[in-house]
Amino acid sequence: MKKLAFIPMFILVFVIAACGMGEEAGEGTDGGSDSDEGAMQDAAEEIEVTMYDTDDEEMGTATFTEADDGLTIELEAEGLEPGMHGMHIHNAGMCEGPDFESAGDHFNPTDASHGFDHEDGPHAGDLENIEVSEDGTVSTEVPAENVTLLDEEVETSLQTAEGTALIIHSGEDDYESQPSGDAGNPVACGVITEAQ
Repeated sequence: MKKLAFIPMFILVFVIAACGMGEEAGEGTDGGSDSDEGAMQDAAEEIEVTMYDTDDEEMGTATFTEADDGLTIELEAEGLEPGMHGMHIHNAGMCEGPDFESAGDHFNPTDASHGFDHEDGPHAGDLENIEVSEDGTVSTEVPAENVTLLDEEVETSLQTAEGTALIIHSGEDDYESQPSGDAGNPVACGVITEAQ
């Protein structure tokens, strides 16, 4: 009698355990899974860009992350000259050395003037200057409030047919001179988004 009572109890425990495993296994796998959607959303909201010097050597990374007020760029790089350097987003997703002219002009979908200090500026791709340490390294976070990684239909989205690139220049951007702040030659480049 006791043995017979044990069998239904065993079956009940087995059924409950199986249901629990089914829920875990099925969690987020329903057509478009929650985890897949999360991964896609993360991919759209964050891009890690590899930066190269004029000799096509890797020199660091720039991580673009979507924020409430545009993007933030976390830059970690080495091999730069100490001092202040201009940094801009350019309107073509190509980094062909040694001059990086393939990256085109500044990203400027609103047809503004260059520079934070210009009355008709800035370009959407204008960024704050960065300061490189005496050892040639830089570790900083720069806001990019006038651009987005999201909706391709948005005018200031970096997801364009031509792609976009991040350029670091040899000198400091004066935030006013046309067309690029008199910041000198490009010394580093990284493709943000490739041509579609």
